[in-house]
Amino acid sequence: MTKVDVHVAEPFSASRRRILDALAKSDAGETVSEFHIVFPDWTTLASVMTPSRLALLRHLHAHPRSNVADLARGLERDDKSVNDDVAALMAAGLIDRDDFGLSATYGEIRASIAL
Repeated sequence: MTKVDVHVAEPFSASRRRILDALAKSDAGETVSEFHIVFPDWTTLASVMTPSRLALLRHLHAHPRSNVADLARGLERDDKSVNDDVAALMAAGLIDRDDFGLSATYGEIRASIAL
């Protein structure tokens, strides 16, 4: 995955249209590789994407397959706060965990905020 699209306060019809477009492409034999995260409002996005969590994502992107202790050392932060941040970012779908550890494989996060 190269990018993540983050949508804030997006109407359901926009999500539905995106899903139907992807299904139509897939039915036509096209490979569809998109990753979208929808937040209900700006407050929720801001509570998840704090400056320290963005720094964590950048570090994890540059140093994939780290565990929480490695991340804490690399970021010069305590394990508990890094663990809390990892949990929040995983819940939002921004960090993956597999048998090798943690990763943020995308290179870009793009945000769209509905008014």
